[in-house]
Amino acid sequence: MLDVLRNYDVLGAFWVTIQLTVLSAIGALVLGTIVAILRVSPVAVLRALGTSYVNSFRNTPLTLLMVFSILGATYILGLSLAQDSKGNIFRWAVVALSVYHAAFVCEALRSGVNTVPAGQAEAARSIGLTFGQSLREVILPQAFRSAIAPLGSTLIALTKNTTVAAVIGGTEAAGLMSEVVENETGSITVFLVFAIGFVIITLPMGILFTSLSRRLAVKR
Repeated sequence: MLDVLRNYDVLGAFWVTIQLTVLSAIGALVLGTIVAILRVSPVAVLRALGTSYVNSFRNTPLTLLMVFSILGATYILGLSLAQDSKGNIFRWAVVALSVYHAAFVCEALRSGVNTVPAGQAEAARSIGLTFGQSLREVILPQAFRSAIAPLGSTLIALTKNTTVAAVIGGTEAAGLMSEVVENETGSITVFLVFAIGFVIITLPMGILFTSLSRRLAVKR
Protein backbone atom coordinates (compact mmCIF):
# COMPACT_ATOMS: atom_id res chain seq x y z
CA MET A 1 0.00 0.00 0.00
CA LEU A 2 2.81 2.41 0.90
CA ASP A 3 4.53 1.66 -2.42
CA VAL A 4 1.41 2.67 -4.31
CA LEU A 5 1.16 5.94 -2.37
CA ARG A 6 4.86 6.62 -2.85
CA ASN A 7 5.14 5.79 -6.57
CA TYR A 8 1.89 7.29 -7.82
CA ASP A 9 0.14 10.62 -7.32
CA VAL A 10 -2.88 9.14 -5.55
CA LEU A 11 -3.68 12.34 -3.67
CA GLY A 12 -3.53 14.33 -6.92
CA ALA A 13 -5.94 11.88 -8.58
CA PHE A 14 -8.40 12.18 -5.71
CA TRP A 15 -8.05 15.96 -5.84
CA VAL A 16 -9.20 15.81 -9.46
CA THR A 17 -12.11 13.61 -8.32
CA ILE A 18 -13.08 16.23 -5.72
CA GLN A 19 -12.88 19.01 -8.33
CA LEU A 20 -15.06 16.98 -10.70
CA THR A 21 -17.55 16.39 -7.90
CA VAL A 22 -17.79 20.02 -6.79
CA LEU A 23 -18.03 21.56 -10.26
CA SER A 24 -20.45 18.92 -11.53
CA ALA A 25 -22.60 19.24 -8.40
CA ILE A 26 -22.92 22.99 -8.95
CA GLY A 27 -23.79 22.48 -12.60
CA ALA A 28 -26.28 19.70 -11.83
CA LEU A 29 -27.94 21.74 -9.09
CA VAL A 30 -28.38 24.82 -11.28
CA LEU A 31 -29.56 22.90 -14.34
CA GLY A 32 -31.69 20.52 -12.26
CA THR A 33 -33.44 23.45 -10.57
CA ILE A 34 -34.26 24.98 -13.96
CA VAL A 35 -35.63 21.67 -15.25
CA ALA A 36 -37.65 21.21 -12.03
CA ILE A 37 -39.23 24.63 -12.59
CA LEU A 38 -40.14 23.55 -16.12
CA ARG A 39 -41.63 20.33 -14.72
CA VAL A 40 -44.01 22.20 -12.40
CA SER A 41 -44.74 25.06 -14.80
CA PRO A 42 -48.40 25.81 -15.62
CA VAL A 43 -47.40 25.99 -19.31
CA ALA A 44 -47.90 22.60 -20.98
CA VAL A 45 -45.05 23.08 -23.49
CA LEU A 46 -42.55 23.83 -20.72
CA ARG A 47 -43.73 20.83 -18.70
CA ALA A 48 -43.26 18.65 -21.78
CA LEU A 49 -39.71 19.99 -22.25
CA GLY A 50 -38.84 19.26 -18.63
CA THR A 51 -40.33 15.77 -18.81
CA SER A 52 -38.48 15.02 -22.05
CA TYR A 53 -35.19 16.13 -20.52
CA VAL A 54 -35.61 13.93 -17.46
CA ASN A 55 -36.74 10.87 -19.42
CA SER A 56 -33.98 11.28 -21.99
CA PHE A 57 -30.97 11.75 -19.72
CA ARG A 58 -32.10 9.56 -16.83
CA ASN A 59 -32.37 6.62 -19.23
CA THR A 60 -29.13 7.33 -21.12
CA PRO A 61 -25.99 5.58 -19.80
CA LEU A 62 -23.47 8.04 -18.40
CA THR A 63 -20.70 6.19 -20.23
CA LEU A 64 -22.45 6.96 -23.52
CA LEU A 65 -22.59 10.67 -22.67
CA MET A 66 -18.89 10.65 -21.78
CA VAL A 67 -17.91 8.93 -25.02
CA PHE A 68 -20.13 11.24 -27.09
CA SER A 69 -18.51 14.29 -25.48
CA ILE A 70 -15.12 13.27 -26.90
CA LEU A 71 -15.83 11.25 -30.04
CA GLY A 72 -18.91 13.18 -31.09
CA ALA A 73 -18.56 16.71 -29.78
CA THR A 74 -14.77 17.09 -29.90
CA TYR A 75 -13.56 15.00 -32.83
CA ILE A 76 -16.60 15.07 -35.14
CA LEU A 77 -18.21 18.44 -34.37
CA GLY A 78 -14.94 20.14 -33.38
CA LEU A 79 -16.36 21.52 -30.11
CA SER A 80 -13.36 21.81 -27.82
CA LEU A 81 -13.69 23.36 -24.36
CA ALA A 82 -9.96 23.85 -23.75
CA GLN A 83 -6.74 24.24 -25.72
CA ASP A 84 -5.04 21.18 -24.25
CA SER A 85 -6.39 17.64 -24.35
CA LYS A 86 -6.29 17.16 -20.58
CA GLY A 87 -8.28 20.32 -19.90
CA ASN A 88 -10.77 19.46 -22.64
CA ILE A 89 -11.40 16.00 -21.18
CA PHE A 90 -11.86 17.43 -17.69
CA ARG A 91 -14.35 20.07 -18.82
CA TRP A 92 -16.36 17.66 -20.96
CA ALA A 93 -16.49 15.28 -18.00
CA VAL A 94 -17.95 18.11 -15.88
CA VAL A 95 -20.54 18.83 -18.59
CA ALA A 96 -21.53 15.17 -18.94
CA LEU A 97 -21.80 14.63 -15.18
CA SER A 98 -23.80 17.86 -14.75
CA VAL A 99 -26.25 17.13 -17.56
CA TYR A 100 -26.77 13.53 -16.43
CA HIS A 101 -27.27 14.19 -12.72
CA ALA A 102 -29.43 17.28 -13.34
CA ALA A 103 -32.24 14.86 -14.22
CA PHE A 104 -31.96 13.27 -10.77
CA VAL A 105 -31.69 16.65 -9.04
CA CYS A 106 -34.85 17.68 -10.87
CA GLU A 107 -36.79 14.66 -9.63
CA ALA A 108 -35.52 15.19 -6.07
CA LEU A 109 -36.70 18.80 -6.14
CA ARG A 110 -40.02 17.87 -7.75
CA SER A 111 -40.62 15.42 -4.92
CA GLY A 112 -39.86 18.27 -2.53
CA VAL A 113 -42.32 20.54 -4.33
CA ASN A 114 -45.00 17.86 -3.96
CA THR A 115 -44.58 17.98 -0.17
CA VAL A 116 -45.54 21.68 -0.07
CA PRO A 117 -49.26 21.96 0.79
CA ALA A 118 -51.34 23.23 -2.14
CA GLY A 119 -52.88 25.79 0.19
CA GLN A 120 -49.60 27.66 0.44
CA ALA A 121 -49.35 28.10 -3.33
CA GLU A 122 -52.98 29.22 -3.41
CA ALA A 123 -52.33 31.69 -0.60
CA ALA A 124 -49.35 33.07 -2.53
CA ARG A 125 -51.51 33.60 -5.60
CA SER A 126 -54.26 35.19 -3.52
CA ILE A 127 -51.92 37.94 -2.33
CA GLY A 128 -50.89 38.71 -5.90
CA LEU A 129 -47.63 36.80 -6.29
CA THR A 130 -46.81 35.60 -9.79
CA PHE A 131 -45.84 31.98 -10.51
CA GLY A 132 -42.16 32.92 -10.44
CA GLN A 133 -42.49 34.84 -7.20
CA SER A 134 -44.42 31.98 -5.60
CA LEU A 135 -41.67 29.56 -6.54
CA ARG A 136 -38.88 31.81 -5.31
CA GLU A 137 -40.50 32.99 -2.07
CA VAL A 138 -42.71 30.09 -0.96
CA ILE A 139 -42.34 26.80 -2.81
CA LEU A 140 -38.65 26.29 -3.66
CA PRO A 141 -37.27 27.15 -0.19
CA GLN A 142 -39.47 24.45 1.34
CA ALA A 143 -38.82 22.07 -1.55
CA PHE A 144 -35.05 22.30 -1.05
CA ARG A 145 -35.41 21.62 2.66
CA SER A 146 -37.63 18.59 2.02
CA ALA A 147 -35.31 17.29 -0.72
CA ILE A 148 -32.03 17.47 1.22
CA ALA A 149 -31.85 13.69 1.75
CA PRO A 150 -32.42 12.72 -1.92
CA LEU A 151 -30.11 15.52 -3.05
CA GLY A 152 -27.44 14.12 -0.75
CA SER A 153 -27.89 10.67 -2.28
CA THR A 154 -27.57 12.22 -5.75
CA LEU A 155 -24.33 13.98 -4.76
CA ILE A 156 -22.87 10.75 -3.38
CA ALA A 157 -23.85 8.95 -6.58
CA LEU A 158 -22.24 11.75 -8.60
CA THR A 159 -19.01 11.35 -6.63
CA LYS A 160 -18.89 7.65 -7.40
CA ASN A 161 -19.84 8.25 -11.03
CA THR A 162 -16.78 10.46 -11.55
CA THR A 163 -15.00 7.14 -12.11
CA VAL A 164 -16.73 6.95 -15.50
CA ALA A 165 -14.47 9.82 -16.65
CA ALA A 166 -11.74 7.20 -16.89
CA VAL A 167 -13.28 5.87 -20.12
CA ILE A 168 -12.36 9.12 -21.92
CA GLY A 169 -8.90 9.38 -20.34
CA GLY A 170 -9.77 11.33 -17.22
CA THR A 171 -6.93 11.59 -14.71
CA GLU A 172 -9.12 11.17 -11.64
CA ALA A 173 -8.91 8.30 -9.17
CA ALA A 174 -10.38 5.57 -11.38
CA GLY A 175 -8.07 6.47 -14.25
CA LEU A 176 -5.03 6.26 -12.00
CA MET A 177 -6.28 3.00 -10.50
CA SER A 178 -6.39 1.43 -13.97
CA GLU A 179 -2.80 2.53 -14.55
CA VAL A 180 -1.64 1.17 -11.20
CA VAL A 181 -3.37 -2.17 -11.76
CA GLU A 182 -1.57 -2.53 -15.10
CA ASN A 183 1.84 -1.73 -13.64
CA GLU A 184 1.74 -3.29 -10.19
CA THR A 185 1.10 -6.72 -8.73
CA GLY A 186 -1.22 -7.18 -5.77
CA SER A 187 -4.43 -5.80 -7.22
CA ILE A 188 -6.28 -6.34 -3.94
CA THR A 189 -4.03 -3.78 -2.25
CA VAL A 190 -4.57 -1.31 -5.09
CA PHE A 191 -8.35 -1.68 -4.90
CA LEU A 192 -8.20 -1.30 -1.13
CA VAL A 193 -6.29 2.00 -1.39
CA PHE A 194 -8.81 3.52 -3.78
CA ALA A 195 -11.82 2.07 -1.97
CA ILE A 196 -10.64 3.70 1.25
CA GLY A 197 -10.18 6.97 -0.64
CA PHE A 198 -13.77 6.97 -1.89
CA VAL A 199 -15.08 6.06 1.57
CA ILE A 200 -13.17 9.01 3.02
CA ILE A 201 -14.83 11.31 0.46
CA THR A 202 -18.39 9.96 0.52
CA LEU A 203 -18.88 9.01 4.17
CA PRO A 204 -18.74 12.61 5.51
CA MET A 205 -21.23 13.59 2.78
CA GLY A 206 -23.72 10.99 3.97
CA ILE A 207 -23.33 12.08 7.59
CA LEU A 208 -23.64 15.78 6.68
CA PHE A 209 -26.78 15.41 4.56
CA THR A 210 -28.44 13.10 7.09
CA SER A 211 -27.82 15.68 9.80
CA LEU A 212 -29.08 18.53 7.59
CA SER A 213 -32.22 16.65 6.60
CA ARG A 214 -33.10 16.21 10.28
CA ARG A 215 -32.28 19.78 11.31
CA LEU A 216 -33.91 21.52 8.36
CA ALA A 217 -36.94 19.28 7.95
CA VAL A 218 -40.10 21.32 7.38
CA LYS A 219 -42.46 20.89 10.34
CA ARG A 220 -46.03 20.22 9.24
